[in-house]
Amino acid sequence: MNHSQKINKVEIRNLQMEDYEQLFRSFYRIYADGSDVFWTREQISSLIKMFPEGQIVILVDGKAVGCALSIIVDYGLVKGQHTYSQVTADETFSTHKPDGNILYGIEIFVHPDYRGLRLARRMYDYRKELCETLNLKSIMFGGRIPNYHKYADELRPKEYIQKVRQKDIFDPVLTFQISNDFHVRRIMTNYLPNDEESCHYACLLQWDNIYYQEATEEYIYPKSTIRVGAVQWQMRNYRGLSELFEQIDFFVDSVSAYNCDFVLFPEYFNAPLMAKSNDLNESQAIRKLAEYTEEIRDRFIELAISHNINIITGSMPYKNRDTGNLLNVGFLCRRDGTYEMYEKIHVTPDEEKSWGLRGGNRVKAFDTDCAKIGVLICYDSEFPELSRVLAADGMQILFIPFLTDTQNAYSRVRVCAQARAIENECYVVIAGSVGNLPRVHNMDIQYAQSAVFTPCDFAFPTDGKRAEATPNTEMILITDVDLDLLNKLHSYGSVRNLKNRRRDLYSVNYGNKSI
Repeated sequence: MNHSQKINKVEIRNLQMEDYEQLFRSFYRIYADGSDVFWTREQISSLIKMFPEGQIVILVDGKAVGCALSIIVDYGLVKGQHTYSQVTADETFSTHKPDGNILYGIEIFVHPDYRGLRLARRMYDYRKELCETLNLKSIMFGGRIPNYHKYADELRPKEYIQKVRQKDIFDPVLTFQISNDFHVRRIMTNYLPNDEESCHYACLLQWDNIYYQEATEEYIYPKSTIRVGAVQWQMRNYRGLSELFEQIDFFVDSVSAYNCDFVLFPEYFNAPLMAKSNDLNESQAIRKLAEYTEEIRDRFIELAISHNINIITGSMPYKNRDTGNLLNVGFLCRRDGTYEMYEKIHVTPDEEKSWGLRGGNRVKAFDTDCAKIGVLICYDSEFPELSRVLAADGMQILFIPFLTDTQNAYSRVRVCAQARAIENECYVVIAGSVGNLPRVHNMDIQYAQSAVFTPCDFAFPTDGKRAEATPNTEMILITDVDLDLLNKLHSYGSVRNLKNRRRDLYSVNYGNKSI
């Protein structure tokens, strides 16, 4: 597949027989005899019946392009030397035990035309979540080392594995597994018949569920650590949209390489494209810039899918087709291909005077695959009622893309962002632009220091600063935030800003609700 081709949606669901039929036909056309998918229909049907949650298919635009199969076994069966035939009971899967404690992977594959899109990583992430949900001790499986035959004359298996770990040697299977947090537990011999490439060796690979608990009546909290990235964007002149896309692609690729769940871009990051409209007045130039917005949005959607990351696109000018109003908007582009738009509610006096922008009308918290989030664009962060509406809707992380020209303007956003973290008991991520644009009217200078803020209590940094970028320097800021700490803060914090509000005296009204 040409990876530049637009992909609209990626999803994972429990495998159905019709999905497997589609996969079988697809692989049969490639390998002539279907050798890369050797499971019979009876075997797949049996797996689906005995353990439906463990059999998954990955769909790209509705087409089945890969799947992963697994069973649950007892640790005693797989902790030592074993073969694939033994652990699968000669592929009858009678070793599956619903009350076992190990999720054992028996197959994973992706159609060759769809490789390079991190689809296998998504399926492994699903397995990890399943392992945690079912309170299983570990994920284990036997992993091939297909490049070992090239080094077998000079390296023992142990030495080969060590060199792969050190990245001196690339192995298409083992390198991938190590990058997904699996560790080698032991070397096994004769694991798979006819595996000449691995010289009949395999690695027993293991990923440990740190949330595992022995059988108990207590509630087990789901995984809660979220990784966020903020792009501190350097304003620079571009000859066209393609150069802007190169910069966007670079940052998304860089942040996703650190397995981030979110990346945030700044407000008006695409403003350099107005340089070629400098012969127009400011109001006309910003409307020319708005003509790029939907194309840029679509590029972000593609990147969210291909890089397996949720993208908050900062903001861009956007012309409402129904009203003709020019708005300041951005998009949440989820990694499953869906997207939603958010609007700047309060435009600044300069946005209104110079560009003729109007304020939007919708305030909404968004569901994602790992947290409920809100987005307030720059000036909106200085109005506490908006974040309170989002907090009432369950917001856990507030993202604030901003653009400020002077240090005092930046300080308004920063100080208000920290206040929002405290009063709403949430994390706040801010990202802005730096540098100068001497050839763009009304956008000549920028000042920024991107940051991640927290509430101020014992479980958090004493100054409420989780991480900060270097001021006025292009860079990315990456940090982890723990949603479990928010849950505990809501009930057990030294102070409880959300619980202790005097609703008998005051409230925030939004729509038909009193908050």
